[in-house]
This record gives sequence, structure tokens and C-alpha cells, in this order.
Amino acid sequence: MKTKAAVLWGLHQKWEVEELELDAPRAQEVLVKLTASGLCHSDDHLVTGDMPMNLPVVGGHEGAGVVVDVGPGVTEVEAGDHVVLSFIPACGRCTECARGRSNLCVYGAAIVAGPQLDGTFRFHGSSGGRAYDIGQMCVLGTFSEYTVVPIASVVKVDNDIPLDKAALVGCGVTTGYGAAVRTGEAADGDTVVVMGVGGLGINAIQGAAIAGARNVVALDPVAYKRERSFEFGATHAAADVAEAQALITDLTRGTMADVCVVTTDSAEGAYVAQALSLVGKRGRVVMTAIPHPTDTVVDMSLFDLTLYEKQVRGCLFGSSNPRLDIPRLLDLYGSGRLKLDELITREYTLEEINQGYEDMHNGRNLRGVIRF
Repeated sequence: MKTKAAVLWGLHQKWEVEELELDAPRAQEVLVKLTASGLCHSDDHLVTGDMPMNLPVVGGHEGAGVVVDVGPGVTEVEAGDHVVLSFIPACGRCTECARGRSNLCVYGAAIVAGPQLDGTFRFHGSSGGRAYDIGQMCVLGTFSEYTVVPIASVVKVDNDIPLDKAALVGCGVTTGYGAAVRTGEAADGDTVVVMGVGGLGINAIQGAAIAGARNVVALDPVAYKRERSFEFGATHAAADVAEAQALITDLTRGTMADVCVVTTDSAEGAYVAQALSLVGKRGRVVMTAIPHPTDTVVDMSLFDLTLYEKQVRGCLFGSSNPRLDIPRLLDLYGSGRLKLDELITREYTLEEINQGYEDMHNGRNLRGVIRF
């Protein structure tokens, strides 16, 4: 079949919207008609090369839609089911899945490779008179009207949940919420600071607030994002680290924050020391932002790590289990405790994808969404 999709053909290029050929689903695969896809910063890392991936590729890894067809062996869903696509596939059988850490499933190795789990491609196109097999971001490729994905990436949801909102739980909401609540272990009465209030950070703020944190500090240089953070549970805001240090010192009588979640546009080595300066004894710094792949040096005080037992924790997908946590977060949305509608600053057509990313870079959006 044919489908319209946004393709990245080379580094530092614009997304090109064009018609591609899409194969039928093979064994253990599902054909999905997308309703919406979030414009996540991670897809922009493909453009800059901060997330290395074989090109060309159909972007997008935060989506939801309706099942159109299933391949051989698929029994979990059928045509007409509403689904959210998890950006990390989870097999449910490997050691990590068995330990309840399906965000670290062995299938995760495929998310920046390009082809499907069996090593073959579903999207095909041409450029300059040459035919190409085209990869899929996180084996999903949600910047497309239709896509074929592994059943390991599919989470069935209730049909009454609006799919344009549910799409956000495929990555940004689950990652940000989980970074605060699961990786950071934010708890009732804690002080939590979130460094970088974008699509992940705003949900880390929601997570900390829902967990019962007494103080939730939004740290971002963009005034619009600081102002919006109060709608999602922030109690205080700061424009830079120095301002945050003074504020947290006053709020906690000098004991400092319990958790600092780093959700900046990209992770820099200098941010680790800054985050550690904001937490107190046994304080937990959660690194969620994507780093430059060649960076191997960070700034931090080993004295703090040893004598104050401060901790630096890596975080992938909010340390979440998609088949458990995606439905649970949607239940929180259904009960009015988790905000999804308010996250969407603007909707775009697929043809407006480059405008959407320009708006993201200029700090105009908490989350832009492509609506099909």
C-alpha cells in the first residue's frame, strides 16, 4: 500500500514529506492507521546526529492509532482496536522483562538500527532516481499516515480514550512522569527540581506533584515554560541554577532537594555537577536528556558522592514497563489527575512538521502534535 510519510534523508536536512510504499505486516507485526504523533525532541536528535541512526528513516516514535490488519501469529489485537505505540518494544520474555524492567528489553537494541526486528524493511521509496529501503525510528515511524510495527511495541487501550491525547503516553508523558516517580523515587513531602521544562520536563513536574512532593521547582530560562509549569503542579520556578540554589536553600532550610530530574534539550557533562549542587544528602540526580554520543566526560564532585551519598541515575523511558504503565497513566488521565489535553500547545499537519520543530526550538510549545 502507499502512505504519506516524513523522511529524513541526511544529517542536518529538513524532513521531506512524500509518498512511500509500505509492505503488509509480517509475522508478529501490526498495521496501524495513525491518529496522531507527538513531535518529540528525540526525533530532532536524528537530524543533528546526536542520536546516530542509519538513514534514510521515517521519523516519529510517539503515536497512537487504530489497528487495520495483523500479521501471522498476532493474537493480542485485531482490526479496529485502539492502540498506543511504545517507543521501546518489550518482548515480555527476556531477562530484563522478567525482572520487571521491560524498558531495558533486549529488543531495545533495534530502536536506532532502522529495520524491523527481523532485519528487513517495511517502508520503501526513491530519491535521485535510486530506490531505497527506509528505516523506522524506534521500529515505529509514526510520522506516517500508516505504519507497520512489531506487536512487542503495541499496547491496547480502551476505545473511549482520545487517541490524539493518548499518543503522548507513548514516550514523553511516560518518560517524564517515570523519571520523577520511578527512577527518582519522588515521594510525599519531597522537594523535586526539574531542569528543563519541555515535553519530558513538564511531565516530570506532573509526576512529582502526583507523587505528593511538597515543593516542585521548574528550572528553565524560557519565561513561557516557567509560567506554564504552574498549571502542571510546579510550586516554584527559577530561570537559572544560581536562582534555583538560593530558592531551594530557602525552601528546605539548607537541606536541599531530594530529586533533580535533568530533562534539558540535550545532556551536557556540566549539567551533572549543577544538578548535584541542587540536591542534598542521598539526593538523586536523574539523567533523562539524550547526551551527545561521543561525550565521555562529566563534571561532578566525588566528595559529594562519597560523603553525602549523592547519586546519579540513568533513566530510559522513565524506568517504566509500557504494558503496565501506559494504561495506568491513561487511567490517571481519565480520573482527571494527569493532564494530557493541556500539554498540546499546537497541532500540525504532516506537511507542517518542519514548522513544528522550529516552534519547539524557539520555546513556543510544550508539545506539538501531528494530527492525521
